[in-house]
Amino acid sequence: MSRVMVFILLICSFMAMAQLNESDTARFQFRAEATGAWQQGNVELLVLRSRLELVTNSHHPLVFKTQTNSLYQEFGGRKADNDINNRNYLYWKPNRKVYPFAMLYLQTNFRRQVDSRWFTGAGGTWQFVQKPLTNMKLSASLVFERTNFTSTQFNEDIYNGSETINLWRATMYVAGWHHLFEGNLRLYYTVYWQPGLEEVDNNRAQVDAGLELPVWKGLRLLAQYTMTYEQIVVAGIRQYDRIFTFGISYQFKN
Repeated sequence: MSRVMVFILLICSFMAMAQLNESDTARFQFRAEATGAWQQGNVELLVLRSRLELVTNSHHPLVFKTQTNSLYQEFGGRKADNDINNRNYLYWKPNRKVYPFAMLYLQTNFRRQVDSRWFTGAGGTWQFVQKPLTNMKLSASLVFERTNFTSTQFNEDIYNGSETINLWRATMYVAGWHHLFEGNLRLYYTVYWQPGLEEVDNNRAQVDAGLELPVWKGLRLLAQYTMTYEQIVVAGIRQYDRIFTFGISYQFKN
């Protein structure tokens, strides 16, 4: 008989769960999420996924937000994922309908053979719906990106022979949060589109959609579907990845 144990893993700090809202007037927001599974016997499986997010708002014009996600998976003792995704933002007066921001992302992706990736830039956000039970945003930015791969062979011959790809990207982002059934259910979704600004198409996209159900004093049940797409990948690697996750989260506001 195989044994299955589901356990909680919390890591201290950054694809994306429901995000904290930088436009919230709370001085401090904190959110931690974790899911895990371990199975041995006829099938060996280990999955650890966690997220830590915080927003600091001292009621000054500048607001800082950081998110850290991690994903680790093994199947039959063979590592399938070992990823970290760190996102950092600095906003100027995000309570307004339109506000600017600067951003810095740090990433790794074992499955896509991305040894390290960073991109940084600046842009602006338009909150075109800002109500107590509904919030919708549209953002645009320009970033410079550098990716180091563990291979020199790609699905586009023009990149072959080098482990590093540098380029400028435009970034477009749509996000929405909706509190349904008198706030007892929360629907959220985010869509990223990042076209590369060069002659060879090098586009990237991500879609997240999920539901949250409050349980008790900041504790919530959650479920989320994530799809990611990268046009330029190491030879033999698929361009699409999809994952469905469910678990618990804890959120604190002050």
